[in-house]
Amino acid sequence: MTVLDTSFIVDVLRGKRNAPQLATDLEQQERLFIPTPVLMELWEGTLQSAMKKENQQKVNKLITQYRTLDFDSRAAIIAAEVKNQLRNEPIETEDIMIAAIALAQGMQVVTNDAHYTRIPGLRVLKY
Repeated sequence: MTVLDTSFIVDVLRGKRNAPQLATDLEQQERLFIPTPVLMELWEGTLQSAMKKENQQKVNKLITQYRTLDFDSRAAIIAAEVKNQLRNEPIETEDIMIAAIALAQGMQVVTNDAHYTRIPGLRVLKY
């Protein structure tokens, strides 16, 4: 099972890199999940977009297409531990939350962001 990071979803929506093909391949192999912090980041992007309605429709479609994973108490504790471990090389809080959800569920994260590889124990599929 795999957690999709914001960078990956944005690249899929924009047709960038090999993200659309990788999404298709992953969908055929396993279940894909969107963590709620990713939804927050995506929705924030729609609010700043010149094409608000169109982009909000795309995000709403994603919500129905994939299952979401909540940032629960277990993930919160893991996130605090990760943030503490990386306090000298900080990572954005939202990305730590996404990673913590994946760690709590024993899943990998698909991302184009290199900083995820600094998180101990996190399996990262970088494209």
